[in-house]
Amino acid sequence: MITIMNKCTQLLLVVLLASASVFAQNRNTGGLKGKVRVETGAPSGVSIVVRQGDREVARGVTDKKGEFLISGLAPGRYGVTLRKAGLSIGTIEDIEVKSGKTRSLGDHLVMSIDEGSIAFIRGSVFNQEDRSVPNVRIELAKIEDDGTLRKIDGRVTNEIGAFVFRLTPDAAKYRITAKASGAEAVTKDIEIDGAAVYRLALKVISGKQ
Repeated sequence: MITIMNKCTQLLLVVLLASASVFAQNRNTGGLKGKVRVETGAPSGVSIVVRQGDREVARGVTDKKGEFLISGLAPGRYGVTLRKAGLSIGTIEDIEVKSGKTRSLGDHLVMSIDEGSIAFIRGSVFNQEDRSVPNVRIELAKIEDDGTLRKIDGRVTNEIGAFVFRLTPDAAKYRITAKASGAEAVTKDIEIDGAAVYRLALKVISGKQ
């Protein structure tokens, strides 16, 4: 009976010592958190590299909301590099991390599209006389795997009836909808499978059918 009690006491002491060690580490280190927004596409999967000078000291990745948390950083000053294919590399320098605190970088970390590795959807809108139509509302939606639509962007055609969308080169399927005054909406689907220029033409017909 005494032997069993001694073993239980020893096990309890080990657990308490381990907990105390973790608590001490948490008090002696800090962390970084933030939220990344992207110009277009999903904010998930952005690589977060924490460094001191050119030396990498920690790494993380954003979740589906674009949020990240990196803990266990020794007090000091750090730089952060944000990377994702199709997006320009982002950097933040001279970030101070203090013991026992998580430094927030806010929710305004915006990554723009890398012009050298993006997909362009360029289109034109014509009427039944094959004349270009300006000021037509164009909506861009992503077709999800389950067939539902998720609106991505919208704009109007310019004076020559043209429009352009810039997208990350990730393979995906999109639906373009043209809404002209006095005409029925016209849609067309287009698949993106890499960095390139994808062209399409939409014809709007005045009057309800």
